[in-house]
Amino acid sequence: MRGDAIKTNILGVRILPNADPALLRRLDVPQGHRSLGIFTTDCDDVSYAALDEATKKARVSVAYARSMYAGAGNASTALAGEFIGILSAQDPAQVRSGLEAAIRYIECGASFFSANDADTVVYFAHCISRTGSYLSHEAGVPEGTAMAYLIAPPLEAMVGLDAAVKAAAVTLQKFYGPPTETNFAGGLLTGSQAACQAACEAFADAVRGIAQAPTAY
Repeated sequence: MRGDAIKTNILGVRILPNADPALLRRLDVPQGHRSLGIFTTDCDDVSYAALDEATKKARVSVAYARSMYAGAGNASTALAGEFIGILSAQDPAQVRSGLEAAIRYIECGASFFSANDADTVVYFAHCISRTGSYLSHEAGVPEGTAMAYLIAPPLEAMVGLDAAVKAAAVTLQKFYGPPTETNFAGGLLTGSQAACQAACEAFADAVRGIAQAPTAY
């Protein structure tokens, strides 16, 4: 139904307490990091936000994060889903803390929402009060910056981003042009927390409006 949250599912989780040095080198983890935490989900953008949350709650770094082509609806295997994320840390306890923070965020902290009653148009309009190290690096901003993380299908995202930057004093720091690996689009916007929240609301309103009348230009 319109307005319903779309739950993200954790598909697989593993910890490598003492990963092989060759793998660590390939992942280019920070010096001294020897433990990895790996997880897959059926939603990439919620999971990217969850990785950022992990960097704020535990002494971990994001070693790897990628979306799967075409999205969870076209996943090649049962556990591949739409996303893989890898956290690194000096020891398994730190990795576990990071994974637990990410999983909590996925379960309770962020979600896509349905823009129509058939749940065939969805969007992510998520306000982050302060960024961790991962999304700060992605957007090229200092840690602790307020951010609007905005994602939708291609046309909806373009119209929504235009509405968002016009509605509030925000800056488009990173643009995800269509099509992304999952055939969506969007961006990372920064400003004050209030401005980012206003941008999220304007983006969501625009996407919902298109979903209700797709060709009414």
